Amino acid sequence: MKVTPQLLRVLRAFVDDPAGRRYGYELMTAAKLSSGTLYPLLARLEGEGMVESAWETPGDEAQRPRKYYRLTGEGVRFARLELAAAFEQGRPAPGARTRPALGDAL
Repeated sequence: MKVTPQLLRVLRAFVDDPAGRRYGYELMTAAKLSSGTLYPLLARLEGEGMVESAWETPGDEAQRPRKYYRLTGEGVRFARLELAAAFEQGRPAPGARTRPALGDAL
């Protein structure tokens, strides 16, 4: 799977709570991506077995069903490895923690 900056942003959003379920709009907001970019990435991740999804029907008739996404065990491992590799190459995903420069106050 080709690792792009957009994919790193999605992975970062998932890794913030690796066991948590996320729905599309929440991921779009966290990763700062449009739906046209996010949903193809989620489809690729799901096709590769990195993400699983499930529809949830709300109890309130006024609400629409939501599709929730969650990293699989393999997805958590993949996300952590790719985010660490990106960090080591000096291209952390937005929202990633960065090390302070030498001499910076902690």
